[in-house]
Amino acid sequence: MKKLYFGSNLKMYKGIQDTEKYLKKLEENTKNINREEMELFIIPSYTSLPEAVSCCDSQMIKLGAQNMCWEDQGQFTGEISPCMLEELGIKLVMIGHSERRHVFGESDIEENRKVKSALRHGIRPLLCIGETAEEKKYGISGEILRQQLKIGFYEIDPEECKNIWVAYEPVWSIGVNGTPATAEYVQKMHMEIKKALREIFGDNAEQIPVLYGGSVNPGNADQLILQPAIDGLFVGRAAWDADAFDKLIRQAIHTYKRNKNY
Repeated sequence: MKKLYFGSNLKMYKGIQDTEKYLKKLEENTKNINREEMELFIIPSYTSLPEAVSCCDSQMIKLGAQNMCWEDQGQFTGEISPCMLEELGIKLVMIGHSERRHVFGESDIEENRKVKSALRHGIRPLLCIGETAEEKKYGISGEILRQQLKIGFYEIDPEECKNIWVAYEPVWSIGVNGTPATAEYVQKMHMEIKKALREIFGDNAEQIPVLYGGSVNPGNADQLILQPAIDGLFVGRAAWDADAFDKLIRQAIHTYKRNKNY
């Protein structure tokens, strides 16, 4: 079976102690799930990263950073450089989350700089893309996703595809007031994404997993994971309890195997 991806961004919710407790519990809960079949990753807050690295087996749970500056050093007060992440042993960074784009005003060009910087430092970029409710209303979702991908991956060598992840997170579907997208709509958008990735990278694009994040919960995870173009689930608050996340993961894997006759 293809490898399935499950992860969560803890945003600005769990502090150091809560993150450490959560990771230990999640690792213990999921330790008997074959990592050849599943990639599990968690993206904690910056202040929690040192303790998270110390308490967590990177073979069991990959840790990522929520953002990163494109410069190695300089006059960028409040920023975190790729060199600082390297010091911690972090090998994954989320780039272009909708809150970075729409709350903090980051552009596609800035995300491209960050993608390039991450790859130069051997850090895997997880590029997040997604359309707003207004863009969806005007029927330009596909065009918006294609633009975000083509600018975000501008001048990236196709050989780097093996080091890249993409997450589709429609802006209207994430957060406390998010509206869950139908599995059919997500499948359609993932097909658009994969088509755009092939336009950018050619056959190498097949190496890039495309994850879905947007009000994923126990009620829709199974239906989502069965969609052919969805390679994994980027889960929000439904993942912030280790027991609940473990249950969601196991049920999704079971559903996938049962329906694919594994």
